[in-house]
Amino acid sequence: MHHVRSGSGRPVVLVHGLGSSYRNWDPIVGALSAEREVVAVDLPGFGQTPPLKTVTIASLTDALREFLDAEGLSDADIVGSSMGARMVLELARRGHKGTVVALDPGGFWNDRQVKVFGTTITASVALVSRIQGLLPFVTGNPVTRTLALAQFSAAPWKLPQDLVLRELRGFSDETSPSLSDARKALIHGPRQEGAAPGSLLCKVVIGWGRQDLVTPASEAKVAVERFPDAELHWFDKCGHFPHWDQPEKTVDLILSATR
Repeated sequence: MHHVRSGSGRPVVLVHGLGSSYRNWDPIVGALSAEREVVAVDLPGFGQTPPLKTVTIASLTDALREFLDAEGLSDADIVGSSMGARMVLELARRGHKGTVVALDPGGFWNDRQVKVFGTTITASVALVSRIQGLLPFVTGNPVTRTLALAQFSAAPWKLPQDLVLRELRGFSDETSPSLSDARKALIHGPRQEGAAPGSLLCKVVIGWGRQDLVTPASEAKVAVERFPDAELHWFDKCGHFPHWDQPEKTVDLILSATR
């Protein structure tokens, strides 16, 4: 798996979500690497990592586990966002020993919510795929940037154009070969299993944006019901990516949770 290391100290691994790459974490890597070695990965079929033959949440999680073991990061602290957050919770359920921080994880929706997620994310991917040539213009204007990212951020107009442009370019099967299969796995695959009280071998912190429109805040209740030993942290004025909308508070949460 392609990955980038920065900083020094005890390692912390960053795992992006659907359609993203290791660059999704750019708003917080600098601050984190001032205190820790940061290992930001490209999941299979995203960024610069080749795709798997079979793409499911389980197979992506297996690949992540193999990467951690191969790189001497078996017990490293690990942070995930969205689909990546679901994957790191699955690692915790399987017995991971390093601290796990999951930011707005998927997989805790009910039938209605997953239908809404499937409809909106499929429409978003289709639209962005069709307008790839216009993305520099769309992301260059605060108004159109807000329209394009309203589903993901509580304040899209504040986000840097290059960050938004890279993210939207990842919402294409050409740049992200596993996008369609991973999207279908999220929508139609099994939902995230939980961990019985006392069964986890690690500390788990779940962070949630109160204004999240991708995985609504109501799903946080289900997440803590399935992971009753987890700590729940709320981010105010925050959408689906706390590390975008509240980067300083996200860094503080990661460092305090893993210290």
